[in-house]
Amino acid sequence: MIHNSVLLNEMLEALAPEAGKTYIDATFGGGGYTRAILKTDAHVIAFDRDPFVQQFAENVQLIQAPFSQMEEYVKEKVDGIVFDFGVSSFQIDTPGRGFSFQHEGPLDMRMGNTKTTAALVVNTYAEKDLANIIYTYGEEHSSRFIAKLLVKNRPFHTTKQLADLLSKHLRGKPHLHPATLTFQALRIYVNDELHEIQNGLAAALNLLKPNGRIVTVSFHALEDRIVKQFFKTHNLNSLHKNVIIPSKDEIKNNPRSRSARLRCGIFLHQQ
Repeated sequence: MIHNSVLLNEMLEALAPEAGKTYIDATFGGGGYTRAILKTDAHVIAFDRDPFVQQFAENVQLIQAPFSQMEEYVKEKVDGIVFDFGVSSFQIDTPGRGFSFQHEGPLDMRMGNTKTTAALVVNTYAEKDLANIIYTYGEEHSSRFIAKLLVKNRPFHTTKQLADLLSKHLRGKPHLHPATLTFQALRIYVNDELHEIQNGLAAALNLLKPNGRIVTVSFHALEDRIVKQFFKTHNLNSLHKNVIIPSKDEIKNNPRSRSARLRCGIFLHQQ
């Protein structure tokens, strides 16, 4: 399975890793960012809460834990930290993980070992709560209609059951499957992703040396808003005037990169 790291060259330019210095890859995934950083002879400490992620080299310290907990494991100040938010290609392309509406699989969506699954949410939550989740985390304007639809047609056991129902009753938009926003909302809720990002950024700031850099790659507005507000609140100096987006060539070669947005904040002094 080929893993294409999004905005890889742009990430390296923003992080600017140097030999002998230490960096944290907060979202290890397929290891694309880590491999690129290691080529500069820098040291990498990697995090991933996914129990199926595997270390690929002895010179990588892989810690299987949420990145929000990085302060519990890293006791030294580091020179830079990179985050690649959201679901990984490996998670999407593994039907048994239940992330994708394009593959038949159990309605799971857990990135780690949490108890709450997407099936538990859609099959047991009240209609009002489902509507709130779908609207808040998916920014889906048909959230109330979808919630009513879910309650009327449950139980759901597979991704295809849910996706087929949504496709039958909702109109899709260009480049957007009718199930996209609902699946996004369930995934974010199940994994508490937005709180994880907020806590992860706070932990990163505490671990950075002066002039250290935080690089983030976001894939939707909810993630990017948190990063933008965090940089502003904590007076991180933005490396770029505008957010960095993929080139047309990258989008052509890797359509999943289409919505990626890169930001870099520089920690200039002690808070």
